[in-house]
Amino acid sequence: MAGLKITSKKTPYARFVLGRERISKISAVEGIELSGAMKKRISDSDQKGLSAEARREAIIRAHRKD
Repeated sequence: MAGLKITSKKTPYARFVLGRERISKISAVEGIELSGAMKKRISDSDQKGLSAEARREAIIRAHRKD
Protein backbone atom coordinates (compact mmCIF):
# COMPACT_ATOMS: atom_id res chain seq x y z
CA MET A 1 0.00 0.00 0.00
CA ALA A 2 1.94 2.92 -1.27
CA GLY A 3 1.62 6.14 0.65
CA LEU A 4 0.30 4.47 3.81
CA LYS A 5 2.30 5.62 6.80
CA ILE A 6 2.12 3.51 9.94
CA THR A 7 3.16 5.10 13.20
CA SER A 8 3.17 3.60 16.64
CA LYS A 9 1.23 5.43 19.28
CA LYS A 10 1.62 4.77 22.93
CA THR A 11 -1.55 4.31 24.87
CA PRO A 12 -1.81 7.05 27.47
CA TYR A 13 -2.33 5.90 31.02
CA ALA A 14 -2.47 7.55 34.39
CA ARG A 15 0.36 7.10 36.87
CA PHE A 16 -0.05 7.29 40.59
CA VAL A 17 2.00 6.42 43.61
CA LEU A 18 0.65 4.68 46.66
CA GLY A 19 2.05 6.06 49.87
CA ARG A 20 3.35 4.05 52.78
CA GLU A 21 0.14 4.44 54.78
CA ARG A 22 -2.09 3.29 51.91
CA ILE A 23 0.16 0.33 51.12
CA SER A 24 0.13 -0.79 54.75
CA LYS A 25 -3.69 -0.76 54.74
CA ILE A 26 -3.81 -2.83 51.55
CA SER A 27 -1.19 -5.21 52.94
CA ALA A 28 -3.18 -5.63 56.16
CA VAL A 29 -6.20 -6.77 54.15
CA GLU A 30 -3.95 -9.27 52.37
CA GLY A 31 -2.53 -10.48 55.71
CA ILE A 32 0.97 -9.12 55.05
CA GLU A 33 2.83 -7.56 57.97
CA LEU A 34 6.25 -5.93 58.14
CA SER A 35 8.81 -7.75 60.24
CA GLY A 36 10.79 -5.91 62.88
CA ALA A 37 13.85 -5.90 60.60
CA MET A 38 11.82 -4.39 57.76
CA LYS A 39 10.45 -1.65 60.01
CA LYS A 40 13.98 -0.87 61.25
CA ARG A 41 15.32 -0.74 57.67
CA ILE A 42 12.56 1.71 56.68
CA SER A 43 13.21 3.85 59.75
CA ASP A 44 16.97 3.89 59.12
CA SER A 45 16.43 4.78 55.46
CA ASP A 46 14.15 7.66 56.43
CA GLN A 47 16.63 9.00 59.00
CA LYS A 48 19.50 8.85 56.51
CA GLY A 49 17.39 10.41 53.74
CA LEU A 50 18.28 7.66 51.27
CA SER A 51 17.17 7.88 47.66
CA ALA A 52 14.85 5.26 46.18
CA GLU A 53 17.82 3.57 44.51
CA ALA A 54 19.78 3.46 47.78
CA ARG A 55 16.73 1.98 49.55
CA ARG A 56 16.46 -0.75 46.91
CA GLU A 57 20.17 -1.52 47.29
CA ALA A 58 19.76 -1.81 51.08
CA ILE A 59 16.88 -4.27 50.64
CA ILE A 60 18.85 -6.33 48.14
CA ARG A 61 21.88 -6.39 50.48
CA ALA A 62 19.68 -7.56 53.35
CA HIS A 63 18.33 -10.49 51.37
CA ARG A 64 21.46 -11.42 49.42
CA LYS A 65 22.84 -14.84 50.20
CA ASP A 66 26.63 -14.90 50.22
